[in-house]
Amino acid sequence: MSFHFIGVDDAFPPTQQADEDGLLCLSARLHPTQIQQAYQQGIFPWYNEGEPVQWWSPDPRFVLFTDELKISKSMQQIIRKGNYTFRMNTAFNEVIRQCSLIERPGQQGTWIHEEMIRAYEALHRAGLVESAEIFRGDSLVGGLYGVRLKGMFCGESMFSWEPNMSKLALIHLVQNLREEGVPLVDCQIYSPHLESLGARKISREAFEKYLGAPE
Repeated sequence: MSFHFIGVDDAFPPTQQADEDGLLCLSARLHPTQIQQAYQQGIFPWYNEGEPVQWWSPDPRFVLFTDELKISKSMQQIIRKGNYTFRMNTAFNEVIRQCSLIERPGQQGTWIHEEMIRAYEALHRAGLVESAEIFRGDSLVGGLYGVRLKGMFCGESMFSWEPNMSKLALIHLVQNLREEGVPLVDCQIYSPHLESLGARKISREAFEKYLGAPE
């Protein structure tokens, strides 16, 4: 199957045109405005440095409903100890760069390269991308970042320098989102790490019903 290239000002194809893996189309470069438009349609970029930008819309979609969050007994114990601080948007640049350094099983290098970092930093400055952070004293020990839409938070990547700290950041984020009336966290693709917190697969059609304009 061949994929056509789109320009910065071109519309994305209908998501139903994605292949069986979810790959929809390509572009020559990554632009913050195009990223914003993509997320509003349930599309996200994921590609290696030096390759064309690949735009994805998988079916099914892996999501976490905020009212289905599961907190294990071990995580409840960590929360009760309270020897950490949870923050939002105080160290975004550090969070995204720490995410790029984490080694992941079966993955060579990182897809969070400089072009992507610069684009998401620009979106963060515009208030469209947020970070959730766990500090131990003055040290950032875990966190995640993602795109904030009206009907959901689109998680992009997580990191932990101590056991369970990315889970802890996600738990606090999900609890905040639930209190704000946000029903869904987009986890994009399957992960047993996120499944243990209650994430599950839904159809692309069901997922797209939750999409909304950025706040």
